[in-house]
Amino acid sequence: MLPRVNRLNKQKDFEAVFSRGKLKQDSFLLVRGLPNTYEFSRFGFIVSTRVSKKAVARNRLRRQMSEIIRINLKRIKKGFDIVLAARAKLVGVSYKEMEDVLLGLLKNMNIYV
Repeated sequence: MLPRVNRLNKQKDFEAVFSRGKLKQDSFLLVRGLPNTYEFSRFGFIVSTRVSKKAVARNRLRRQMSEIIRINLKRIKKGFDIVLAARAKLVGVSYKEMEDVLLGLLKNMNIYV
């Protein structure tokens, strides 16, 4: 599980990232990033009911994205608020392909080293 300090929790933080953050997207994921004033990066995950009507599928995607971030946390630059939003095509994708897409988008944003 992603450490609590690395999670975005408050609605105002999500709104700040969505209003002022830099956007990169793919057919599977949408990633928005915004620099913060902390010594660590924070992440938020969004998987709406449009992606899947089943809560089991939505929670699985959230857990998988969170795990990818947790494993690669040391290689992600410090000082960013990042929101990852899943798209409907992500439901049938393998873990490895999801990891490649997510890390590729972070590399394009110059957040992942």
